[in-house]
Amino acid sequence: MSPEFDAYDSSGRLLAEERAGDNAPPLSVSELSGMLKRTVEDRFGHVRLRGEISGFKRAASGHLYLCLKDDNAVIDGVMWKGGAQRLAFAPQDGVEVIATGKLTTYPGRSKYQIVIDRMELAGEGALMALLEKLKATLASEGLFAPERKKPLPFLPRTIGVVTSPSGAVIRDILHRLADRCPTQVLVWPVLVQGQGAAEQVARAVRGFSAMDGSGALPRPDLVIVARGGGSIEDLWSFNEEIVVRAVADCSIPIISAVGHETDTTLCDYAADRRAPTPTAAAEMAVPVRAELLAGLAEMGLRAGRAVRRGAAQARERLDMQARLMPTPDTLLSPQRQRLDQLSDGLVGGLRHRLADARAHLGQASGALRPALLRQQLARAGERLDRCRLRPENLVRAHRDCATAFDRVSRHLASLDPDLPLQRGYARVMAGDRLVRSVETARAAGQVVLHFQDGTVEAAVGRPGQALEPPGPAPLSSSPRPTRKPRTPGDVQQDLFS
Repeated sequence: MSPEFDAYDSSGRLLAEERAGDNAPPLSVSELSGMLKRTVEDRFGHVRLRGEISGFKRAASGHLYLCLKDDNAVIDGVMWKGGAQRLAFAPQDGVEVIATGKLTTYPGRSKYQIVIDRMELAGEGALMALLEKLKATLASEGLFAPERKKPLPFLPRTIGVVTSPSGAVIRDILHRLADRCPTQVLVWPVLVQGQGAAEQVARAVRGFSAMDGSGALPRPDLVIVARGGGSIEDLWSFNEEIVVRAVADCSIPIISAVGHETDTTLCDYAADRRAPTPTAAAEMAVPVRAELLAGLAEMGLRAGRAVRRGAAQARERLDMQARLMPTPDTLLSPQRQRLDQLSDGLVGGLRHRLADARAHLGQASGALRPALLRQQLARAGERLDRCRLRPENLVRAHRDCATAFDRVSRHLASLDPDLPLQRGYARVMAGDRLVRSVETARAAGQVVLHFQDGTVEAAVGRPGQALEPPGPAPLSSSPRPTRKPRTPGDVQQDLFS
């Protein structure tokens, strides 16, 4: 190697060469990334960060990817599927949270990030901000609209209750229902707070709604979603979107009785009726049986009194009408008098009708004398003789008909369109139309001339226009004769020029 390519000094060497005493061997990118990863994870193995969620995304695998930011910095974060399933709220952009986890690096992009094990809302203000945001979103979809509310049944036969089976809520509801109006109750046991409570409540509401009553259990006429009082964190399961949508989509009228009178959840807005307490929900669900029985008894008494009073009034009106009505003799006296008059006139009428019948019979029998009959028979014979057919009349009628037939035949023969053809005329046709003028023939171009002994096709052209013969002459085996030159007189002319 030439001296020009000798090793350079440390500030401008072209080739990397190990020198004696050098204890810093070169590292690969992967080795350096691994060292940084171990250093960061050892130094920041447990950290808690407070920041606002940005760019939240839930992957198909169930992992959560997001950014935590404040006014001056941003850090990427990831939460694996197992931790995401334990979240007590649904993360959204703009929510301030406190994330607990460890820092690590992502060698594929030379970035550092926090692997979140637990994530909580940063105070009640952030929780309320998340609640208001979710409330506005659901309200914009019409889930809280008054026209969606269904009326509660007056006396439900079966009531479905979604609550914890071990709490005091279900005992209060059952006790209140038994006091007011004993009713069949179906309890769907669920968790009312903590991990998985929202999913269980939504599943219970949808389960009641999907029942059709064809199985062993009847379909509830009313559903009560109930829980005792608590903090906003304890009641948060009833603010989850999955629960609100299940309550809004329930086909059965539903009462929300979550918390005490001052507690309000999104489930209350989506339900058909909100009860301040579970006990009040039971009071809304059924009327008081004793009051119903008393009301029925009162209405029975009122109905009896009304019937008796109506009957007495009707009897009084009947008596008054009976006193004002005339007696039977008064009503029948005109008819009796008329009957007597008709009876007297019946006998005289029969005698008069018999006399008229005898007179008519006498007139009819007088016209049946033998002399009159013979005279009528003679007149009928004369009319018959006049109606008989004579040969001379038939001959005369036949001659008249023959004369009329000959006259019509001659007239018909004079109208025959082929008769003028016998005198040398020709009939010009264009297709199935008769050509009556020169313009019609020129417009047709090709016409047919009908003569007495046949037809001839002819072409029609403009005045002075020479026309080609219709087609080539037939071939013949004899020598072709010499054609004379054409003169202007030999050119075929227009038939109508």
